Amino acid sequence: MFNRLLASIGIGSAKIDTLLEKSRYAPGEEVRGVVQIRGGSVEQRIEKIELSVMTEYIRESNDQKHRHNCVIGKYPVSQPFELKAGENREVPFSFQLPFQTPLTLGKTPIWVKTELDIRGAIDPGDNDRIEVVPNAAMGIVLGAVEQLGFRLREADCEYASRLGRSLPFVQELEFVPAGGPFRGKLDELEVIFYPDARQVELLLQIDRKARGLGGFFAEAMNTDETFVRVAFTQEHLQAGTQAIASQLEKIIARHA
Repeated sequence: MFNRLLASIGIGSAKIDTLLEKSRYAPGEEVRGVVQIRGGSVEQRIEKIELSVMTEYIRESNDQKHRHNCVIGKYPVSQPFELKAGENREVPFSFQLPFQTPLTLGKTPIWVKTELDIRGAIDPGDNDRIEVVPNAAMGIVLGAVEQLGFRLREADCEYASRLGRSLPFVQELEFVPAGGPFRGKLDELEVIFYPDARQVELLLQIDRKARGLGGFFAEAMNTDETFVRVAFTQEHLQAGTQAIASQLEKIIARHA
């Protein structure tokens, strides 16, 4: 009885360790691994094991920036079972990393959180950081942006409930024209990705450089920014980076 009481407050309770097949993934890729469970000093009933893909986003309030954790996807990986004292058990899992998972650029963290739901006890947990890199479609688009002379300056996940679709935030990739056709014409180009299995959609924020008195007034009133949506299907992307760069150049030039 005393051992059960200790286990209920986390002393002598079951322990978990999640082992991922690797540490680097792209949005849409399958994540595989095992959850290793080691029984504590008493038998315990495990109601479920659940994995969550997590990140952080920034929300401004009263001129202050606050960081919030956010669940991108949640995956149950076991049915209820009894874990005997001292028992070692492995539970394999696999799930698709959500397409809307942000890239680990700048200070954006992504981690897999494991929770062990134990009846009548404190739930032990485990957090595993992963690196998220562009998938093939996103890589082609980013390569095209780079070909046009843009350099990535900053990447942040920011609160935007209207733009985030299923999530309360978007990841903004902020580029500056270090060379190429838009140097001297744009202050910056912000890119938001909306990828899925069929295409990659972009929301471009084109920030024009102030020209003359009218341009300075427009900049002061934030009317020098234009939002443009564009989507590239798999057929478009198969044409390669140069073809995508040519299309983006035409789209941006119309609003520069």
